[in-house]
Amino acid sequence: MTNKLFVGSLDYAITDLQLEEHFAQAGKVLSAKVIVDRITGQGKGFGFVEMGTPEEAKKAMDSLNGSQLNGRSIAVKEATPRPER
Repeated sequence: MTNKLFVGSLDYAITDLQLEEHFAQAGKVLSAKVIVDRITGQGKGFGFVEMGTPEEAKKAMDSLNGSQLNGRSIAVKEATPRPER
């Protein structure tokens, strides 16, 4: 398992800081990034979180998958590498 997690079903108004604070419950967060639309600057409903260790990433996945963030039930799973274009 890697340290990087995919987070889906996010509220479009969520910020990087809110995402980081939510995942800090499970351990040290190295980075939290909400993916935003280049033109509007609005969130696209997903992001990525990098935890300090693979164990913390597993804990975050187990404990935060299905949790509520800004009134939405989020999906957390291991991030997969981006496919070649």
